[in-house]
Amino acid sequence: MTSEPGVFGFGPATRIYLTVGATDMRTGFEGLYGLVRDRLQCSPLSGHVFIFCNAARNRLKLLVWDGSGLWICAKKLSRGRFCWPEPRAGEVKVVLSHEELAMLLGGMDLRQARHRAWYRSQIDNDEVDPDRINTAQTDCIPQSTSATK
Repeated sequence: MTSEPGVFGFGPATRIYLTVGATDMRTGFEGLYGLVRDRLQCSPLSGHVFIFCNAARNRLKLLVWDGSGLWICAKKLSRGRFCWPEPRAGEVKVVLSHEELAMLLGGMDLRQARHRAWYRSQIDNDEVDPDRINTAQTDCIPQSTSATK
C-alpha cells in the first residue's frame, strides 16, 4: 500500500488560484501552461490548482500538475453560472480555499458565502525543521496591488 494521495486528493499545502477574466475554453495544455506562467506569474508544475472560466461563466477548466503530468479537467453547466466575488482592481488571480473550490464546483454562490471567525493553524516557517519547509512558497511571484478595500 502506498502513501501517495489519490486522484485529486489535494493536500493542505495545495493552493487554488482562480484566474480573473475570461479564458477561451478551446485553450489546451500549452496555452493554459503559458497563462499560468506569464499572466499569473506562477509555476504550472507547482502542484497548485489553477482555474479558468469563460466569459459566460458556465464553463470551467482546472489545470494541475500531479507530479507525472498535467491534468486538465473541464465542467460545463447545463444551466446557470458559476459565481464568485469580484476581484479587487489590479488582481490577476483570486485565492480560493479548498472549501470554496468544493462549493464553487457544487453550485454554491461564493458571493453570498462568508467566513466565520474561527481558528485555523498557519505553518510558521521559523518553527519548522528546514528540511520540512514547503518549498512551493516561491511558486508564485507576489503581485503588487495598489488597491485597498
